[in-house]
Amino acid sequence: MKSLDLLSRWEEVYLLSIWELKHNAYGVTIKKSVSQKTGKTLSYGGLYFMLAQLVKKGLAAKTPGEPTQKRGGRRKYYYSLTDKGKKALQETYLHQKALWKNTTKEIIK
Repeated sequence: MKSLDLLSRWEEVYLLSIWELKHNAYGVTIKKSVSQKTGKTLSYGGLYFMLAQLVKKGLAAKTPGEPTQKRGGRRKYYYSLTDKGKKALQETYLHQKALWKNTTKEIIK
């Protein structure tokens, strides 16, 4: 990633949620995690649009699970971070940390 090509705040929140959920990162759990982190109610349309964008950019990977009877034979799709996604999170974190380095503590009280 180029220094000016940082993650948007929403991309960062989604990727952090996927990272924290590990092997349980699928639509419903990601939606719940992102909602908890942001305090926003997400639509499924918005959720799956963002997930598709992350996959398209190569920041996340989508893997089909096994179909289950409980889901009427439908599959869950699981998400994981790619190496590019992990690197993007690291760079975004380091950039944010550098931005705040010389900020006085009064601003964050």
